[in-house]
Amino acid sequence: MTNRERWTLIAAVLGSSIVFVDSSVVNVALPRIGRELPTTIFGVLEGQSYVYNGYLLTLSSLLILAGALSDFYGRRRLFLIGLVGFGVTSVLCGLAPNMEFLVLSRLLQGAAGAVLVPGSLALLTSSFTGEARGRAFGVWAAASAGTTILGPFVGGVFVDTLSWRAAFLINVPLVLLAVWATLQHVQETRNEKASGRFDWLGAAVVAIAVGGLSFGLIYGQQRDWRDPLGYWAFAAGVVATIAFPFLMARSRDPLVPLDLFQSRNFTVTNISTFLIYGALGVTFYYLALFLQGVLGYSAAAAGLAGIPGGLLLVLLSTRFGALAARRGPRFYMCVGPALMAAGMIWFARVPATSPAWVLKPGDLSSWVPPAEYFIDFLPGQIVFGFGLAMMVAPLTTALMTSVPVRNSGVASAINNAISRVGPQLAGAVIFVAITATFYNGLAARLPGTSPSDPELRRDFPPLLVPNTNDPRAIASRDQSTEAFHLAAIIGAALCATGALVNFFGISDEVALRAERGEAAAAEQVVAGT
Repeated sequence: MTNRERWTLIAAVLGSSIVFVDSSVVNVALPRIGRELPTTIFGVLEGQSYVYNGYLLTLSSLLILAGALSDFYGRRRLFLIGLVGFGVTSVLCGLAPNMEFLVLSRLLQGAAGAVLVPGSLALLTSSFTGEARGRAFGVWAAASAGTTILGPFVGGVFVDTLSWRAAFLINVPLVLLAVWATLQHVQETRNEKASGRFDWLGAAVVAIAVGGLSFGLIYGQQRDWRDPLGYWAFAAGVVATIAFPFLMARSRDPLVPLDLFQSRNFTVTNISTFLIYGALGVTFYYLALFLQGVLGYSAAAAGLAGIPGGLLLVLLSTRFGALAARRGPRFYMCVGPALMAAGMIWFARVPATSPAWVLKPGDLSSWVPPAEYFIDFLPGQIVFGFGLAMMVAPLTTALMTSVPVRNSGVASAINNAISRVGPQLAGAVIFVAITATFYNGLAARLPGTSPSDPELRRDFPPLLVPNTNDPRAIASRDQSTEAFHLAAIIGAALCATGALVNFFGISDEVALRAERGEAAAAEQVVAGT
């Protein structure tokens, strides 16, 4: 690996990692944010929700636009804009004087992050070929997914020892290093066939499509689908999604060339991404709730519990990325999700009596988990983490070898947008199933109550058990455990379905032929210089 390639990889990894970690690290900071920040427009719970979901909303809504812009105007240029924007908005978040200012800053931070994620993969695709590209994808996948998994632990440490503001301000030195590496070592690339006007109409329609679906699902779930705004936003997203391909077919310079979907690997990879990342997002969301809200784990301990899977991802992704580039991604894209499903099934057997793990500052003995952790969670984490490591980099390889390099930005953006809408859609469906199961079961355990009792729903939300020995709290704990088991089983089913989709749909020959062709083209360029 040359010095330029090494620093390009560092810049890409830093750019994507800060985006992914900021989508997870804020989870454990929300309680402290709610207690410390004054609010006038929002209620505390509503403001906390917007701090988390507002970032994801602008991030997912603008991904495809940002990917197309990077292909059209230059990937290095847009990547630098995203880095600077993310750094500035991180400072604004860290210095926010009230909840409303933090919500606005998070919206802007998500918009900056939308530029970085597809841009980072596009930089790697245009800078590496062959097995070196597979290894680069492995490093990128390990760092990006690893920071997502380790983010709650890092955030918990910051919140417990410093301040919730440190979770945002830590981005600044990382952004500065990434800016320096990009200015000094990253070469500018763009779609050499891009001509004519940029498709701003297509950009607006796709933003409405992704944004409408995301906001509708988020808002509808928050309001228990009792506010028509959630339905209207979701309907607008559905209409825009249906209209988008027809608009692209009629456009002279389409934002998303429809011939991308003529590639079987591209289409299949995006379908499996929707299923697998839907399961991934939902499982980690409900696992965090279960650990803290039901079993009584501290925030830092809940994050630390996921480290074994994260370590496997960090240690093995590069290896599996290189193997996928050499032998083809199909095997790894089938076995990986199947192992993830097995790990989720293991989580579905954790009992409500599994003891809490609470980390205490200054007490080193508290860093040793209870003995039951090594039976209840560790085996599932190891199997799940190994499957995730086997799947992530080969999936990226299959995606980025399925399209021409000139379209790498928009192709990456489409896949990343799907990976974010998937958890939201899956989360909305699973939320309905879990809520219905929880309240039906809780009402059956508590004579004289009904599933629709407003007092029952107010006092006993799913997966958030009151810290009392009241018989109703004990019933809520047991029923919340069953609700978590249901979420884990549904997540396992989604992963298994994704494995089957990859088994029947992914072609190793297509991926290997693309790698060989681009490697040969690179050799010809070198020979001619």
